[in-house]
Amino acid sequence: MYATHNRAGEITYIQVSELTYEITVTTYTYTLSSVDREELEVEWGDGTFSTIPRSEMLELPDFYQRNRYIALHTFPGPGVYEILVQDPNRNFGVENIPNSVNTVFSVKTTLFVNPSMGPNNAPVLLNPPINLAAQYRVFVHNPGAYDIDGDDLRYSLSICTGEDGEPIVGYTLPPATSSIGINEITGDLTWDTPPDTGKFNIAILIDEWRKGVKMGSITRDIQIDVYASENHPPEIDSIGEICVLAGDTIEVLFRSTDSDLNNIELTATGGPFLFETKPAILTEVSSVPGEAVSRFQWITDCNHIRDDSYMVIISAKDDHPEVKLVGVERMLVKVIGPAPYGLETDPGNAYIRLNWVAPDCNPEKYLIYRRKEGSLDYTPDSCTTGLPEETGYEYAGETIDTTFIDNDDGEGLVQSFNYCYRVVAEFADGAQSYPSEETCASLEPGFPVITNVSILNTDVTNGEIMVKWAKPDRLDTVSGAIGPFEYVIYRSDDALGMRLKIIDTIEGLDDTLFNDIGLNTAETQYSYEVALFNDTPGDRFRIGIPQLASTIFLELTPSDNKVEMDIHKNTPWYDNEYVIYRLNNTTLVFDSIDYTTSRNYSDDELKNGKSYCYKIKSIGVYKIDTQEYPTINWSHENCRTPNDYQRPCPPSLNVRSSCDSLKNILNWNNPNLSCADDVVAYKIYYTNSTESTPDSIVRIEGAENTFFEHFPESSMGGCYAVAAVDSFNNESELSVIQCVDNCSYYKLPNVFSPNGDGINDIFIADNPLSFVEKVDMKIFNRWGELVFQTQNPLIEWDGKTNKSNEDVPTGVYYYICDIWESRISGLEVRIATGFIHVYTNSSGVNTFYE
Repeated sequence: MYATHNRAGEITYIQVSELTYEITVTTYTYTLSSVDREELEVEWGDGTFSTIPRSEMLELPDFYQRNRYIALHTFPGPGVYEILVQDPNRNFGVENIPNSVNTVFSVKTTLFVNPSMGPNNAPVLLNPPINLAAQYRVFVHNPGAYDIDGDDLRYSLSICTGEDGEPIVGYTLPPATSSIGINEITGDLTWDTPPDTGKFNIAILIDEWRKGVKMGSITRDIQIDVYASENHPPEIDSIGEICVLAGDTIEVLFRSTDSDLNNIELTATGGPFLFETKPAILTEVSSVPGEAVSRFQWITDCNHIRDDSYMVIISAKDDHPEVKLVGVERMLVKVIGPAPYGLETDPGNAYIRLNWVAPDCNPEKYLIYRRKEGSLDYTPDSCTTGLPEETGYEYAGETIDTTFIDNDDGEGLVQSFNYCYRVVAEFADGAQSYPSEETCASLEPGFPVITNVSILNTDVTNGEIMVKWAKPDRLDTVSGAIGPFEYVIYRSDDALGMRLKIIDTIEGLDDTLFNDIGLNTAETQYSYEVALFNDTPGDRFRIGIPQLASTIFLELTPSDNKVEMDIHKNTPWYDNEYVIYRLNNTTLVFDSIDYTTSRNYSDDELKNGKSYCYKIKSIGVYKIDTQEYPTINWSHENCRTPNDYQRPCPPSLNVRSSCDSLKNILNWNNPNLSCADDVVAYKIYYTNSTESTPDSIVRIEGAENTFFEHFPESSMGGCYAVAAVDSFNNESELSVIQCVDNCSYYKLPNVFSPNGDGINDIFIADNPLSFVEKVDMKIFNRWGELVFQTQNPLIEWDGKTNKSNEDVPTGVYYYICDIWESRISGLEVRIATGFIHVYTNSSGVNTFYE
């Protein structure tokens, strides 16, 4: 009998724990077929198989029956696993699958077990693949994929598969008068238009991505029945995207019309309908022949905030007596988190402190944005979150608190700018709020005004720094400032003034220069404050707020034939340019070689192994109101020797197991062909456990040698990484660790003949004993009675019952075997089930292993 029943299906999963998943196999079968599967076998991709009983059966229109098979499975460790279900056969008469009635139906899902990326669940497909189409009418299907983790989904058309999950030979896409394809982003499958009638199958591949990393993929195999009909599918008014603030209520009317005046049933699916609390609802407003209206309503709350928009698939199905056609439309819904509010500024002379009030919905953090060009009247549209780059706001930092000090990442803000700020809240999956209202502030002018902090001599013990400031004026406007006056000079051995100590005092106002000596200017960055005190006897007080200014610190990083420079400073003035000086080893004089307006510079085309010395001259200006103070300052001198310190890029590694040969095969790319130029060797790293760090096991010489075979001793399971080594013995970072553990070490026969003829008289396992710790084998007869039990890994059943020691009769017996195997995650229990054909009166029966 032909098993003409499989029409469509898919495999999805839910992660239960780090390595355990709940797998759901969904098939859609032809109800008029006499074939019905109460259980299906699943190949897990790790070398193991399970038979899963059906847990749900639902009869649907158009001779479809939905079947669900659900099981838990624990994978041996991180890795890539292809889950496969195959069942003979497809239904009769599929036009684009040759001899479909004799073609195995299969679907597969690729699961990436990667604990470092966090929990992952497959997208659920909310729209069933029950599809009727009309000849010469545009057909649209959307699987309604919803990813609870908020991962990005990408759609493409694939090839329907048959036995062992292999592409069906001779399969073609259905013919089209114009085109057939799928939208990569939305998932709309559009067939424009079917020229022929009949049954057609299409495979939709849905890839799941998170932060640029592929998390998995599922394939939906669907069947489309095309009929000759004068009917037209209903049309739905376009809606587009709706964006709301969490807590607001969405109310939208869906309207569908039918040119043939059929009655219309409006339905909708999507993520908003799946929430346990406050799900979206769809209610009918009106329905007359040729038109139907329904109301979508969703009372949103904080739990609905999400970075990506929710996709709601609206379906309008008519009741034409010949062919019931469906029109499809999409609506995008984005729920946006509330913005922080009450933003306030508290400026200093080199920093601005920000405070705000936390919004509802418990953001995970806040992003602070700064604009130096002054205030911007910016009102985002309802769907724009965060702050677009074109607004001129720069990212200033982030915090989990409701306060933030902006000092330009330790470099200090610069006088003469009006700084404007907005704050954006960020929620769990990276969703951002609308920006806060803008608040602006200017720095408080320091007093006295420091104009120079310049290094005069670079030395470890006898370094010298010049500190200079402008003579204060308008002291007559300061109440009580009658003198005498005194400058107090503070120094800190860091850039931020965290350890300020008094180092000297200067009496009077005229002396505005101080040389600080006996310092380690070669290795330490210093910062200074100069405070002015009114020193009237009995009335000593500080005038104004002192200013902080640091030396220029030149950080050098040598690499291959170059030295990279980073200029660090914390000063209240604005530097227009930095002049780069390099020591001339012939004249022993520093020559200017270039200038830059950036704080980063690279001196290239140098000779490796030769020392180069540098210093920086900054040229800037300090502006306060209408006054300008030009300033020139020198950094310390610093030397480095370029060499090839740069690590090569890591290779990309692939690992597969050759179970029969008891070896793991490693392949990787040669970085010299893409991102490196002097790789000379590779180091292979290995561990037999996910709980330990891989250790180096071998070095392979030659960049062209990108292949290695490893014969593990204790288990075929293992985790591997490879590193590239260049000609200067720099070792790259490890490649992404790849784990394999998909060999099934333990196999049980499915037939034996315990009749005493010396041929296949003992039921014995095919077992590499070093890989299997123990078993618990139970064998039952057709009435469910236990006839044999053992913990012997070899089993060695002679066909006799445990109780009576008598031969069991010829027949089929069922077994359940718990197998403790050494895996990369430790000692894991695998459950094997199957049937044994026992022939007690036959001779010469061969052994077959499952």
